[in-house]
Amino acid sequence: MSKPKVIVSRKWPEQVEAQLKELYDVQLNVDDIPMTQEQMQDALANCDAFCPTVTDPVNAEVLSGDNIKAKIIGSYGVGYNHLDLDAAKAAGLTVTNTPEVLTDCTADIAMGLLLSAARRIGEGERHLRNGEWTGWRPTHMVATKVTGKTLGCIGFGRIAQAMATRAHFGFGMKINFSDPYPPAQEVINKFGATQMSVEEVLQTSDFVSLHCPGGKDTYHLINKERIEMMKPHAILVNSARGDVVDNQALIAALKAGTIGGAGLDVFEGEPALDPGFLDCENAVLLPHLGSASIETRIAMGERVLANLKAFFAGDIPKDKLV
Repeated sequence: MSKPKVIVSRKWPEQVEAQLKELYDVQLNVDDIPMTQEQMQDALANCDAFCPTVTDPVNAEVLSGDNIKAKIIGSYGVGYNHLDLDAAKAAGLTVTNTPEVLTDCTADIAMGLLLSAARRIGEGERHLRNGEWTGWRPTHMVATKVTGKTLGCIGFGRIAQAMATRAHFGFGMKINFSDPYPPAQEVINKFGATQMSVEEVLQTSDFVSLHCPGGKDTYHLINKERIEMMKPHAILVNSARGDVVDNQALIAALKAGTIGGAGLDVFEGEPALDPGFLDCENAVLLPHLGSASIETRIAMGERVLANLKAFFAGDIPKDKLV
């Protein structure tokens, strides 16, 4: 019996690729060059399972072909705003993602961004590397204390709760949050957290961390008007999705000092970075490193494998979206 044909859109960790080779007739992306829209359409027409990443726009046009052979899209990543789920469903495709396994690493990055922006760590390292440091002095690069401050989470799912664990139990921070689908009361009580509207979170928090999904419902959720609601010293952290934030509004606020700073791991339109961010010394910028530990990237690949295994065995994959 022939093995199912699997096409992978980008290079994956070697350990996972080895398993793919053993289990499937697999086509890997050895050169790790992003697929074009046409290449993705061709892949869907010539495989049983297509495995894109969160940076591959599997949109309605990609899914519009009448010669789609694939039966499942096993996406590598937890986010799914790069996938047109309605179009996938109309094409008869099952779609899965990889939740849970990247929770801790993404929360680590979010907390790292918060600390780096608050204590001017990136700015301080540049200062030192550029040979500008003249020695310790009482007024040199003074910054914002983190311990005991208030953290506001927009979205309070797994990653936000992991962030709250680090902030509340590690740094004694008070937790406010906004989420249309709040967790169980026992979870809220664990942190002594207070549920609020988005606007109230922005108005009352010293640090605001974004943990909501991307997509049309949250597009530019953080816009000019909402940024102006934040405290003048407040710091915005985004480890969720870039399009949740209006780039131009945030850049203008950072340059004007409307807010204290930002720690950003994701950007609207990435990997194309708005050059305005490079002029903001009060912004810490990372190239989408949230899940970038070897342990997590392997776990993400193995989650895709588990979903494919279930599907081809005739079972419902654990992480089925449609």
